Amino acid sequence: MSVYVVGHSSPDTDSVAAAIAFAHYLKATGTDAVPVAQSAELNPESKLVLAKFGLAAPAAFTDAAGKDVALVDFSDIAQAPANIKEANVVAIVDHHKIGDITTGGPIFFYAKPVGCTCTVLYEMFSTNKVELPKNIAGAMLAAILSDTVNFKSPTCTDEDKAAVKALTGIAGVTDTDGLFMEMLKAKSAVDGVPIKDLIFRDYKDFDMGGKKLGICQLELATLDQAAGIKADLMKGLEALKGEGRHSVIMMLTDVVKEGSELLVYSDEPALIEKAFGGKLSNNTMWVDGMMSRKKQTVPPLQKAFGA
Repeated sequence: MSVYVVGHSSPDTDSVAAAIAFAHYLKATGTDAVPVAQSAELNPESKLVLAKFGLAAPAAFTDAAGKDVALVDFSDIAQAPANIKEANVVAIVDHHKIGDITTGGPIFFYAKPVGCTCTVLYEMFSTNKVELPKNIAGAMLAAILSDTVNFKSPTCTDEDKAAVKALTGIAGVTDTDGLFMEMLKAKSAVDGVPIKDLIFRDYKDFDMGGKKLGICQLELATLDQAAGIKADLMKGLEALKGEGRHSVIMMLTDVVKEGSELLVYSDEPALIEKAFGGKLSNNTMWVDGMMSRKKQTVPPLQKAFGA
C-alpha cells in the first residue's frame, strides 16, 4: 500500500516541493510513496518552479479516508484533507508549531524551527546520505527562497541559508536572486486573476480558542499592485467570513517595503487590534516589518484569543 505524501490545503511551493521530496526520500529508503496535493490547480509560483525544474505536478488528493498518509508542512486538522481522522498518519515533517493531528501509535516525526520544511528535508537527505536528484534539489531550493522571502523573513535561520548554498550546487542554479525575482513576479501577479483565487492562493484556517480564523497572504513587490482590486478583495473576505468564521485576515505583504497591510473582517475587531497593537481604519491596518504569517501573525493572535 502506497503512502500518500500531502501538504496543507491551498498548497504553497514549500508544501508542493516537500511532498515531492519526501515521497522520493521514502521510496529511496524502502517505502513506496506518492506525492499528492490538496488541489488540482497549483498557484502560479509553484507552477513556475515545477516547470523550471522539469517536475510533474502532484496528483490531486482530497479524501484521506482509509489511506496511509504522510504530512508535510502542517499538522493541523483544519489544513488537512477530508476525513483525516479516518486515515493512518504514518509520518510528519514540518517547520510549524505542533498542531492537533493525533495518531493511534508512534510515528516518524521530524520538525525543526526553521524557515521552510524543505530545509528540514535537506537535513534528512544529507544526514542519511540519501541521493538528492538535481530537479528535486531545485524545487527545494526555490521553496526555501520563497518561504524565507529571499532571507528577509524573520523565520529565516542559518540552517536555511546553509541549505540554499548546498542545494544551489546540487541543482546547478547560479543566480538565486534572479530565481527569487522570477518567483515573486509569478506569485504577485494579480491582473485578470479571480478574487477568490487570490484569496485562496495562500490561505489557512486556524482554530483559536474555539473560534475559526482564516488567514491568507498575498506577497507583492509593491502594494500598488493590489490598489485597483482592494475593494473587491474586501468584498471577497467579507463573504468568506460569512461562511461561519469569526475572523478573516488578509496580509498584503510588501516585499520591498517589508511590512503588511492587513485587511480584516472580524466579530471582535478589538481583539485583532490588541494582537497587533494598532488601530483598524476602514477594516485595514499597516503592520511595519510583518512578513511572516507563521511567526508574526499567528502567535500574537493566539495570545489575544487565549488559544
